[in-house]
Parts: sequence; structure tokens; C-alpha cells
Amino acid sequence: MNTNDFIVQVALPEHRVFAEEICNEMAESAKARGTGIAKRTPDYVASKIDEGKAVIAFHKDGSWAGFCYIETWSHGQFVANSGLIVSPPYRKAGLAHAIKKEIFELSRTLYPKAKIFGLTTGLAVMKINSDLGYEPVTYSELTQDEDFWKGCQSCVNFEILKSKERKNCMCTAMLYNPAEKKHEAAKVFAEELQKKPKLYERFMRIKQRLVLKPKSGLKSLLILVTLLFR
Repeated sequence: MNTNDFIVQVALPEHRVFAEEICNEMAESAKARGTGIAKRTPDYVASKIDEGKAVIAFHKDGSWAGFCYIETWSHGQFVANSGLIVSPPYRKAGLAHAIKKEIFELSRTLYPKAKIFGLTTGLAVMKINSDLGYEPVTYSELTQDEDFWKGCQSCVNFEILKSKERKNCMCTAMLYNPAEKKHEAAKVFAEELQKKPKLYERFMRIKQRLVLKPKSGLKSLLILVTLLFR
């Protein structure tokens, strides 16, 4: 199975019927990973579809295969591509990358001047983001919109985020800034992740120890990223 077996497109109003299935799979996936997500209702997902701010994927047999949607923060200055999910039977076929690429391009079309960001603990998502031009950043470079951070309340690591005064947590922050014409750092980061995937595991183990230390700082984490991926 490969990406040629799927249709990835901007979601249309008639795709609202998949909203409940999408939400259920998001919740089950988060439970399996042992993490939390910003919980969304079928009505919320349906509203994103109606607004033309979502991408949906189908297998060539017509079954639902994946989904992602756009959220905006700080009056449109920041955009997040949220809720990426691939139906279990279609994972490891490159579909997540195809969906992320489509939603990224849609975001650039709808909000050409916005910074696109994400928080992730997953190697696969970090690789995809890096391929698209995202670069690891500190939390201070993300939106400070309170509504965005409220979405972290359902995550198992929320107490850590609070204890760090929202300056750090287990997730890695990544940002695409359209004002920066070159994204060489992101390219190098993506190449290193591809060549040395075990470095990511080491990075996460060390990061977890640093984050859990009361006095660990952002500078230490940035040095860690530099040392591991240079």
C-alpha cells in the first residue's frame, strides 16, 4: 500500500458525516499513546469542514483514511495544523506525510503571512514538519493566545507545563516562519533525523530528565538539540 492508493483533498461539506468517526479515532489514538489531546467535538470538526479549513483522505475503495484541520491564533498571526489522524488500517503507508503536506499548502494559501507551528512528541511528525520547513524553537516563539494553551489541559503532561510556567514541556515546539526565505536549518534537521533516528530517542530521554528538573532551562534544551543534530 502506498500514497497512490489514496485521495487527499480539501474536505467538502458532504464530508461532515465523518466527523464523529474522526473524533473517536483521535481519542483512541491518544489513549493508545498514553498522551492527551485538545478534545474536539464532532460539531467542532464539522465546522472546520464547513469553513474549508480541513483536509481529508480516502482510500480508493471509498473508506475514510485520514484527517487534519487548521486552527488560527493571535488574530491570524499564528496557524496550527491540528488533529492529524490516520485510520489504523492505513498507517505506515506515507499517508500522514501526504495529509500534512496538503494541510500545510492550504494554510499557506489561506494565511500566507502567518507563522505555522506545532507541538509534538513524535519522531514521525518531527520528520514531516522538518521536511516542510519547520524548525525547533523555544515555547516563547509560539502564540501566547490563552485559548491555545487551554487545549493542553487534557494532556497527561499538563502539570509539567504549568510547573514550567508554559516555557517548556515534553513536547518539542516547531515553527515555520514565512518571513524567513531560507530554511536550511530545517533541511539539515530533517536529514539528520532520517539518517540517525536513534538520536531522537536519545534526545527525548535526555529532554525528559531536563524538563523534570525544577531548574532546567530553555538554554540547556537548545544546546541539547544542537549537540545531537549537528
